[in-house]
Amino acid sequence: MSTPVTVRIAEDPADREACFAIRKEVFVAEQGVPQDIEYDAYDAVAVHVLAVREDGEPLGTGRLLFGEVAAAKTGGEASVGSLGRLAVAGAARGLGIGVALVRAIEEAARAHGLTAVDLHAQTQALGFYERLGYEAYGPEFLDAGIPHRSMRRVL
Repeated sequence: MSTPVTVRIAEDPADREACFAIRKEVFVAEQGVPQDIEYDAYDAVAVHVLAVREDGEPLGTGRLLFGEVAAAKTGGEASVGSLGRLAVAGAARGLGIGVALVRAIEEAARAHGLTAVDLHAQTQALGFYERLGYEAYGPEFLDAGIPHRSMRRVL
């Protein structure tokens, strides 16, 4: 990363709003995901991470679900978390921010005692996650009209 970036847990309301704004830019505006399905009940219980430039400009976000709320996404395995809603602002792509966000989410997963992380990757992003040690499994499926595959990384 050539730009000094900090990745932190988004704990205060301003950080959460920054996370949601990035998701709106990437998923709703760029990819056409309906806003009413982009934001869900999981947002209230997820661990959100936020990448910010040294001047405070939000650059990227992602979230971790764990415990009972993650079970539906991970095949019911209590020791597996669910990484989702990973988004990097268009102007910040190619700077390593996505990697930093994934690693921060994995660190949060370890802190919650999880042994693996699952995710639903857009098929165009499979290579990105494979480079980070994730392995695809199961068939391709549509989520919000976009092709996805399930992936997992053992921590």
